[in-house]
Amino acid sequence: MPVDRLLPTPESEDLLSLVTEIARDELKPRASADEEAEKFPRGLFALMGKSGLLGLPYSERWGGAEQPYEVYLQALEEIAGAWMSVGVGLSVHTMSCFALAHYGTEEQQDRWLPDMLGGSLLGAYALSETQAGSDAAALSTRARLSEDEYVVNGTKAWITHAGVADFYTTMVRTSEDGGHGISCLLVDSSTPGLSAAPRERKMGLTGSPTAQMLFEDARVPADRLIGGEGAGLKIALSSLSSGRLGIAACAVGLAQAALDEAVEYAKGRTQFGRPIADFQGMEFLLADMAATVESARATYLDAARRRDCGLDFQRQSSIAKLVATDGAMKVTTDAVQVLGGAGYTKDFPVERYMREAKVPQIFEGTNQIQRMVIARSLKNA
Repeated sequence: MPVDRLLPTPESEDLLSLVTEIARDELKPRASADEEAEKFPRGLFALMGKSGLLGLPYSERWGGAEQPYEVYLQALEEIAGAWMSVGVGLSVHTMSCFALAHYGTEEQQDRWLPDMLGGSLLGAYALSETQAGSDAAALSTRARLSEDEYVVNGTKAWITHAGVADFYTTMVRTSEDGGHGISCLLVDSSTPGLSAAPRERKMGLTGSPTAQMLFEDARVPADRLIGGEGAGLKIALSSLSSGRLGIAACAVGLAQAALDEAVEYAKGRTQFGRPIADFQGMEFLLADMAATVESARATYLDAARRRDCGLDFQRQSSIAKLVATDGAMKVTTDAVQVLGGAGYTKDFPVERYMREAKVPQIFEGTNQIQRMVIARSLKNA
């Protein structure tokens, strides 16, 4: 069922209509088969780039659409509802462009952003390491300046688009000064000494490649340093505040897709002479699912509108990510229950939705970390 959205302008309404059409015609028909085959749909990112969807929140100067975050996130929700791997990929790409768009020099922005936003280049975000996930300041991948190049050594873990991205927004250690010793490099995929490990074998989002990225004396030109030495942790945390809203929107899209499948099945499945949707137990279950989806949507939109107004939104971003991803896990699990035995088979997509709903509770900061961020904000208010 189409979502009844409140959009700020006629232009944004036209944009969402385009996104809905692409999601319906290009993404959803391929999703189940490509996920089953663990096939990454690179061509769809080029299509979205040509359609203007890879740069929705960024400046028109570099080929972006300069849309407010409340519009970008609703577009992202539509895409994730059709195919979660593509929605997450778009969110990651948008976050990968954040450092350059907000902290790069004009020369750097003019040089690289047009291709990044136009679909020629696909991004990845390389922050996490095996021993530095939630504790980002503990990362150990090192970059040593040698004349006009940084020589990088270390391993990044859990990198979405590993091995298929064209650039990696990478946080590295340039000094031993704790969190102040972290810097940001925009690393080209063709960099000598950079390679991807074999893909992780995951329970969900199997169409989206995730792997370690290996830096072995990788030589990165010094002009690819973003924001100056020591600015990396600040850039990373700022990127994550916006990126968490992207994951919240993706989670809502996934939950909405599960709700739609559950409602359609309940209306068509007959037991004891009437549709199971007419039984009060089922009505209450579907109602709770709908309330969860719409509450999560309202939560991420509130955070996005605060961001668009230039207000602090870090706590609201963490709340949105927490509420939306926990909600998606519940709604997708309930959708499997609505379909009963059919929901446990691969003949219907709800079992895939349930598997895909787990990882948003983990990446972009686990939901336990979100609770810490929220509590710290309350104590410091």
